[in-house]
Amino acid sequence: MKVAVDEERCCGAGTCVLLAPEVFDQREDDGIVLLLDEHPGEELHATVREAATVCPGAAISVTENG
Repeated sequence: MKVAVDEERCCGAGTCVLLAPEVFDQREDDGIVLLLDEHPGEELHATVREAATVCPGAAISVTENG
């Protein structure tokens, strides 16, 4: 799995950070997503997929064969 984020689409809701703090964080000044791990371990795949699905800005993309 490979994860990517589009900072331009991020609205700073923070749902991704709540779901997967090992993979996502937020910038202090504006709350925009920071990607901590673009290749998370298999144990996090389901959670990362959920974070991508619930992201209100559709700012997270997941490639399964990455």
